[in-house]
Amino acid sequence: MILGISTDAFLTFHVIISLIGIASGLVVLYGLVNGQALGAWTALFLATTILTSATGFPLPPFGFDPPRAVGILSLVLLALAVVAFYAFHLAAAWRWVYVVTAMMALYLNVFVAVIQAFGKLSFLQSLAPTQSEPPFVIAQLVVLAAFVALGVLAVRRFHPAMTKP
Repeated sequence: MILGISTDAFLTFHVIISLIGIASGLVVLYGLVNGQALGAWTALFLATTILTSATGFPLPPFGFDPPRAVGILSLVLLALAVVAFYAFHLAAAWRWVYVVTAMMALYLNVFVAVIQAFGKLSFLQSLAPTQSEPPFVIAQLVVLAAFVALGVLAVRRFHPAMTKP
């Protein structure tokens, strides 16, 4: 039991909000690349991605491990993104701080999704049973390269006339 909810139900909730965070984050990324601040999508992305990171901590196994390190890093990045967007309204350097931190947090969510996909989906698991084989490494490198390229593009193109939300 986690917070009075069965572990399976809590895990299902965690996965659903993770997928919502990824989907809304991809919409936000599309907006950034096209120079648009998508307020409602941004709020959904930030909220669900923060919730994703926070709900990962009570899941077993317990102790400090790589998933929890990713969760801590993600929460730090998301805190900066929230401050840049809502407190500083993307003024001056806060524009690129928001873009970089938000996209790094999205990347971490997708990074974990790729790990989970190779661990849980039998057709991917058979390609990389230990997650050190070339298909897994190539998948992660493609994701990283895509996020670096799109992140650079977003920093260059995203110059909104931001007003207080």
